[in-house]
Amino acid sequence: MPPQPADNAASSDKVSPDYVFAFEDSRRLTGANLYFDEPGAALETHGVAADARALSGWRQNLADARDALHWSEGRIVVREHASGASLAFVAPIDQLYAATEVNEWAWTDAAGAIEQSALPPHAPGHAALWDRGDALRTLRALAEAEARPDLIALLEQARIHGLPAYSDDDAVSIGEGAGSQTWPLDALPGSTQVPWPRLHAIPTAVVTGSNGKTTSVRLLAAMARAQGWITAYSSTDGLFVDGERVDSGDYSGPVGARTLLRQPTVQAAILETARGGMLRRGVTPQQARAALVTNISPDHFGEYGIHSLEDLAQVKLTVARALADDGVLVLNADDALLLKRGASTPHPLAWFALDDAHPQLRAHRERGGATCGVGEGRLWLSLGEARHDLGEVEALPLTLGGRARYNIANLAGAALAAAALGVDPERIAAVLARFGSQPGDNPGRLQRWSFGASEVYLDYAHNPDGLRGLLEVATRRDGRLGIVLGQAGNREDKDIRALAAVVASFRPDRVVLKDIESFLRGRAPGEVAQILRAELLRQGVPESAIRLCLDEARAAAELLQWAAEGDVLVLPIHNSDARDAVVALLDRLQLGQWRPGLPLAGDTTGETE
Repeated sequence: MPPQPADNAASSDKVSPDYVFAFEDSRRLTGANLYFDEPGAALETHGVAADARALSGWRQNLADARDALHWSEGRIVVREHASGASLAFVAPIDQLYAATEVNEWAWTDAAGAIEQSALPPHAPGHAALWDRGDALRTLRALAEAEARPDLIALLEQARIHGLPAYSDDDAVSIGEGAGSQTWPLDALPGSTQVPWPRLHAIPTAVVTGSNGKTTSVRLLAAMARAQGWITAYSSTDGLFVDGERVDSGDYSGPVGARTLLRQPTVQAAILETARGGMLRRGVTPQQARAALVTNISPDHFGEYGIHSLEDLAQVKLTVARALADDGVLVLNADDALLLKRGASTPHPLAWFALDDAHPQLRAHRERGGATCGVGEGRLWLSLGEARHDLGEVEALPLTLGGRARYNIANLAGAALAAAALGVDPERIAAVLARFGSQPGDNPGRLQRWSFGASEVYLDYAHNPDGLRGLLEVATRRDGRLGIVLGQAGNREDKDIRALAAVVASFRPDRVVLKDIESFLRGRAPGEVAQILRAELLRQGVPESAIRLCLDEARAAAELLQWAAEGDVLVLPIHNSDARDAVVALLDRLQLGQWRPGLPLAGDTTGETE
């Protein structure tokens, strides 16, 4: 089939200028996903309504291809949405590349007749649009070349033994962590060569949500380590084993999860699982003990047919498909969508809320379920008939004296997930009593520096709800407010404007607009900043209060140079290199007893030699 438009727009002279590709995205689903519990393929139609005739043709083409390829029947899903439709079907895990070709041919052929003169460029080895018989022969040849019956047999043996197994383009592993073994895909063992008695799963938790994912992951990892387990965790900051970073970068998707679940020393794994990875590939773990959903708030609308909070909730709850049959789904009862959707899960539930007397928590405890919430100023963990006092909320470092309400929620959710993993309540309480007291506990999340009467807050807040929560914590004092503001380029314009509206509602005295390096995602440099600026002005922020400095680290330095005694500065910093530079600058200023109004001596980007 034709390549994506971005691949051919500059190089081909065979495409009619009027030709519109029938699909925007075509991808493999390597694990349980939004549509079903098995691997398969998904396609996003190109902004056109999937009418009954086209859908019928796609289904018939899919049935013909399955018959020609000797694939068994499996689920077929059509998910219609505001920008078109998602078309997905179950396919053999060893033939997923062929499955994407099948999907592309089946839909493009069904979407409408194409004149020969308007055909897109045809690459050798792709199914021909003009000859059905030839297309099916090509698809059969692709599937046969990709098929790995030895891999399928090995995965089936793992299933019979009740073991998780993970395969990718290079390797297959059976078991997890210290109970796993990995083989190259070109040197697979026979069933008798696998040390079945030695292989096993490890305590694993998956964490998702709109805000609080990384903080919750770090808390859970600290609790698992306190239990005595060699613990690995993945996040947007990298891969960590036993407290040490082994790789940097955004590993909140399937690659990070598989990498850690194959580490031969690891005894427990905590896996941050972002929306994008679940939509692109699905979830990786197969027998997780806990899945935590922190909250649902507006973010990332417009991608993969996700246009509403209801859509987003459905995506986030995909993590439930990663659970073992008796694994626990931990949900936030203060989130109306999670409260509404939680009742439909087949898994055991655990509920948390800011108020331990929340009706959902009370009812759940009466049924013997696990809960966590705040009562009389203390955090209570209820497990069956046992009640565990996890400490005075205002004394827990991560709550900033009880002001950071969203971190109270993070503590409660993490406590429930840790209990589901098998961590003792006493160890959970001990971690909560100290976590957040050291800068290295939760870098880049609600970090605070004091410079005389001024305070600086650094955080990852990246959507309206997250930013509002951060500003509510930071601005409960006198003094001017200054903030650095930017957004990733893959947000819709209305979502970018919503972020600016939140900032405007706090009446800032200075806003420094930035870009987020490596997150432009198709936008021109400064384009997002101009959208933010226009909305700030519309919301009544004076033009004199708005500055433009696209480099994140330099934007933070400019705000520091502006500050006067008693000001509050809020620094949502997103690029990891920029964050490291800003943290280094703030640490150096604090060590040198700098005060607002004084020059920023030395390197104002915070970079070190």
